[in-house]
Amino acid sequence: MDGDDIADERRTPLLPLHDPIHQRQSSLRSTIKSIFTLKNLFILLGPLLCTIVCLCVKLDGPTTSRNMLGVLAWVFAWWLTEAVPMPVTSMSPLFLFPIFGIATSDEVAQSYMDDVIALVLGSFILALAVEHYNIHRRLALNITLLFCGDPLKPPLLLLGICGTTAFVSMWMHNVAAAVMMMPVATGILQRFPSGPEQSTVVAKFCKAVVLGVIYSAAIGGMSTLTGTGVNLILVGMWKSYFPEAEPIRFNTWIFFGLPLAVLIFLALWGILCLLYCSRDSGNALSAYLDKAHLRRELELLGIVVGAGPVAFAEKMVLAVFTVLIALWMTRSITDDIPGWGALFHGRVGDGTVSVMMATLLFIIPNKKQRGEKLMDWNKCKKLPWNIVLLLGAGFAIADGVRSSGLADLLTKTIDFLEEAPYLAIAPAVCLISGTITEFTSNNATTTLLLPLLIQIAQTMRVHPLLLMIPGAIGAQFAFLLPTGTPSNIVGFTTGHIEINDMIKIGLPLKIAGTAVLSLLMPTLGAYVFGTNEHAHDVAYSRMSL
Repeated sequence: MDGDDIADERRTPLLPLHDPIHQRQSSLRSTIKSIFTLKNLFILLGPLLCTIVCLCVKLDGPTTSRNMLGVLAWVFAWWLTEAVPMPVTSMSPLFLFPIFGIATSDEVAQSYMDDVIALVLGSFILALAVEHYNIHRRLALNITLLFCGDPLKPPLLLLGICGTTAFVSMWMHNVAAAVMMMPVATGILQRFPSGPEQSTVVAKFCKAVVLGVIYSAAIGGMSTLTGTGVNLILVGMWKSYFPEAEPIRFNTWIFFGLPLAVLIFLALWGILCLLYCSRDSGNALSAYLDKAHLRRELELLGIVVGAGPVAFAEKMVLAVFTVLIALWMTRSITDDIPGWGALFHGRVGDGTVSVMMATLLFIIPNKKQRGEKLMDWNKCKKLPWNIVLLLGAGFAIADGVRSSGLADLLTKTIDFLEEAPYLAIAPAVCLISGTITEFTSNNATTTLLLPLLIQIAQTMRVHPLLLMIPGAIGAQFAFLLPTGTPSNIVGFTTGHIEINDMIKIGLPLKIAGTAVLSLLMPTLGAYVFGTNEHAHDVAYSRMSL
């Protein structure tokens, strides 16, 4: 045995250095701590609430209505606490409904794929194509250059940035629009000094741009059905509850949603200019930013007009997108001018067109590489399946509330609202929805409130859309907190804004939005959606379906 072996033998302990009992106790404590976490308690909260409802709550109706109430408690507990990822929670009706006897597995599964879901899938594929070919950046940066002004006019530049964001958000999900436009906005703001050298005027303009982008993304999404999942949930629930009623089509919604969005957008722009763009801000900002600076920045990015022709692939994507919008707008025009949809005897929906045009992207070559198409399935891996599943869950819950008999019981509990004036209820609905959405997702808020609002409308003897639309639009007024929507988080992480900035702009914007909606719904809304015609038939006879 050599010297090294002897040294190693001396260093090896003959007895364990740590007490095995102490190790077991420490391991036990660690295991207990890992089990009794707040998240695990939230996971147990859902089944616990469901059990309490099913065992203790007595309803004057069928057993399925009580079971449906228990399932709602379970699902919304998980949604609100995010104990389980929201997409997973959204799939829970697929097993909860059959287990509790609310619906068969086939009936529930049908809610997860209908024309509205097809509309979402096709629209998101087109949005991914726009993102892949940087069409949004070309559009945004050139419009910003157009609105810059010479000399620099900060309110005009702010209008260009916010207007472009709102326009992009009309055709893709508002979160995606915010994610796409924020780098464009912050790229412009990088021209300004930062840190201690940053003046108050520059800091205020930076805040205005970031706040303008996140709020414009939300406002632009209100104007079309494809701009946000909330509008799609509204359309799906309307179709589910009132299958014989006139459906809300793409062109129908835009005639109401676009004026609404424009008025709220102008209110946003006015508030930002009033609070963050003083009259002398142009002189202070022009030292760092003017048209020459912007053009040089754009040339560095290589996407300014004149820096190179628009590629064939970009032209084709734009052409497909333009044709899709035209088909959406002309499928059904008026009673006298039925539109091209009449050729198919009502069998074609907006989802049909959306998927058809998205399919063309996988057929048309991009002329970059031989055999390569505009899109391939690898580019579609970023499809937001969480939104698709959430929409399906919303539709399944709407069907379950109606078929289980819970809808009829809810109606009986709110009879006191029958004499309440609509002009008082509509703003209250919008404010309640706008408050709840600050603490949970706007999609979950809409899914929770719309079935209840349908029952309230029936009790008040008004057209259901007169309450459903304020509830859905109000759920998109998440303007106060960074956690209200992912778009707010995108802006908050830039470091240019704080919570008090969001409250300073978001509170008057929320009030202005509620006022505009309360004004337009009984006027323009009554004309577009026909809420004054056959309201009694819609609210009563079709509720029994």
